[in-house]
Amino acid sequence: MALIEVRINKEVRDYQESLFFGLSLRQFLFALLAVLVAVAVYFGLHSVVGSEEIGWICVLAAFPFALCGFVTYNGMTFERFLLAVIRSELLYPKKLVFRAENLYAKFLDHSTIREALRLD
Repeated sequence: MALIEVRINKEVRDYQESLFFGLSLRQFLFALLAVLVAVAVYFGLHSVVGSEEIGWICVLAAFPFALCGFVTYNGMTFERFLLAVIRSELLYPKKLVFRAENLYAKFLDHSTIREALRLD
């Protein structure tokens, strides 16, 4: 009798189906977009900038698009994380103030025990 072993991720939600070259569809599309941006920058600036500088400019222009495809933070994709940061920091800024509240004294305000304890 042969034993069959099936590998299962420790966390089932972490499973990603790979479609192209071991990448998920999302990662592949963003990698393709990064390559297209780098090619467009190269052909747009190759007559203006030297060959060494154009390489660095292409890498810097393609980096944000490649980053979007591969970065996740707390289960959020890069766009969802960026939207959450914009919402929490820019659109809905809140100044959180802690105010202590003495519930015991609040309940004693309407009680006859207050006079006996002389809390004032």
